[in-house]
Amino acid sequence: MNKPHLIQLTKHHLKFTATALSTQPGRFEILCISAGHANGWEFPADALQKSLPLWNDVHCFIDHAWSSRSIRDLAGQIVQPTWDPEIQGIRATLKTFGPGGKILTAFGQEVLQEEQPPRIGFSADLTFIANEKRVRQILKVNSLDLVYDPARGGAFLRALNSVHPAGNDSSPHLLRKGKNTMSEDNQKDSIPAHSKNALETFEDQQFPVREWLGEGERQTDLDRTLEEAQQARLQMCGYLLESALNASKLPAPLQDRLRKQFDGYAFAVNELKDAIDDARTMLSELTAPQAVYGPARISAVFDEGDKIQAAVDDLFNLPRSEKLQNLNVSRLSGIRELYLTLTGDYDLHGGYYPDRTHLATTADFTGLVKNALNKLVANVWEQLGRAGYDWWRNISTVEHFNNLNTITGTLIGTVGALPEVAEGAEYTELSVGDSPETADFVKYGGYIPLTLELIDRDQTRKLSAYARELGSAGLRKISSLVAEIFTANAGAGPTMADTGALFNNTVVTTAGGHANLLTTALSITSWDAACAAVYNQPMLIKNATGFYGGGPKMAINPKFCLVPRVLQNTAWQMLRGEFVREQNYVYDNILKGSAVPLTVPEWTDATDWAAVCDPVVAPAIFVGERFGLMPEIYIAGNELSPAVFMNDEHRLKVRHFLAVWVNDFRPLHKSNVA
Repeated sequence: MNKPHLIQLTKHHLKFTATALSTQPGRFEILCISAGHANGWEFPADALQKSLPLWNDVHCFIDHAWSSRSIRDLAGQIVQPTWDPEIQGIRATLKTFGPGGKILTAFGQEVLQEEQPPRIGFSADLTFIANEKRVRQILKVNSLDLVYDPARGGAFLRALNSVHPAGNDSSPHLLRKGKNTMSEDNQKDSIPAHSKNALETFEDQQFPVREWLGEGERQTDLDRTLEEAQQARLQMCGYLLESALNASKLPAPLQDRLRKQFDGYAFAVNELKDAIDDARTMLSELTAPQAVYGPARISAVFDEGDKIQAAVDDLFNLPRSEKLQNLNVSRLSGIRELYLTLTGDYDLHGGYYPDRTHLATTADFTGLVKNALNKLVANVWEQLGRAGYDWWRNISTVEHFNNLNTITGTLIGTVGALPEVAEGAEYTELSVGDSPETADFVKYGGYIPLTLELIDRDQTRKLSAYARELGSAGLRKISSLVAEIFTANAGAGPTMADTGALFNNTVVTTAGGHANLLTTALSITSWDAACAAVYNQPMLIKNATGFYGGGPKMAINPKFCLVPRVLQNTAWQMLRGEFVREQNYVYDNILKGSAVPLTVPEWTDATDWAAVCDPVVAPAIFVGERFGLMPEIYIAGNELSPAVFMNDEHRLKVRHFLAVWVNDFRPLHKSNVA
């Protein structure tokens, strides 16, 4: 069984056809609700039938109310609810009483007399559980109210004088506006006994109104009844007029105009509806050109610190933050104006003199310059990355660490194959080991002096150049550390925890054997050989005798081909070119798009190359950072700083904590060409 996507427990006010089947003064037999669709909800017969006990003693009011009910609207009570399998609905007796009882009785009598009754009926106020617009359970019947224009069509039954053959309607037991398609026997059972003889005497089952009301055959009695009905209709139209106008939400002048037009007139329902729609259309056309403007909104608040920050960004030609994009500030002439404005140090003593500054801000010179220079570092980092110095990002995994302890990169072994367990036998321990590789954080850095002479000479461009150099140095450092993995120890790489060099051609079934080193020049043939070697690398089970090289194949092809600049064109033609060109013929390149060539800036050997798997699938090289991947810039400088006192300089310090290591040899392959 499919689970419902959404269970709704809410209060829905829905309008259902409630049809009077017979009347006597103050009492009506009505149809409370029947199975089918209404207002977008489907009410199945089983849900209605299960709710039958909830309908007993339910009160009836005049009109719906969307807040608490008023005693002034009370019109009756529902009793003796029963399930009608023919109609597929709930029938009940409605006893009228209360302030609204007279109105309800008048409506019922008027409707039962009219050949074309107005759309007056009953609407159930229900609380239910539904799933995908299908009602599953009715929880409570709040009320059954007399309303105008119920959603299901008809109201008090008027059409016992017309029976439709079952073949003319695929749903013969559903009540429709002005007609009843119940079977003939059910119709007769629903009519008081004193009216059945009259129903059977008329040809084609067409019955005059006088027979419905139990009147005799005297024409004079019928005329008197019709006159009384006309008065009741006028009264009903008055109630309907007020109800429709209140629900229209039209302005009072338009309501008064419609009230004068229809007051004391036995109008048809459609006439009132059309008049209200016309009034709404006229109101819409009259008010459409008008525009209402509210008070201006405050979208942002700026202080002196924001203005200074925007000015500093402009000074160093940096992009502003989104918040400061539209802030209009005067441009600084240079670093000297910024320094004097924020410190008041016109004598260049290196101190801070708040009595000489006139800015209501806590922003300080060193902090603003530091932020600006860090932004410059980020920009340079991005620019150099686009130039190719972030090649290492493609083949490595970056991790953040919360301390500077020694890093242990553990490679967990896999289960080669699950052994068979005989019936009743014990399970045996699986041999799963690990291969820990370790690395230590290394701190890199230095400082650049920002002298008072440089400030006084207003050398802003020189200060910007400092930051760019620091950013470039940080990115190049990571690039060189990753590149060195492939060139260390004469191209053999660092020694792994299994005692073998990262790149060697020893078989993997021996301790330290990696079988990931060739000596052939880059070509289609040698690239395929390297890919096959990586693909066939056995996964780690355990670094112990009897388990070396015993794991299942890694079954992953390399994604990146690492080359020096001199082999860049060869790699691109091999992995990106449309065709392969040989001495005597040209053919389609089947390797196109199978891997990505990467140029390593630090490699100087003109023939060596390497293959590396996608780190998302098979990670091998890791780059650890402690305080961020980019280098940090600090500025030390105030009148208490030794550098300021001894050297008249603020110092720009750059600090970079990095750790680079190889966690697994299997996704890597090297060719050291002699």
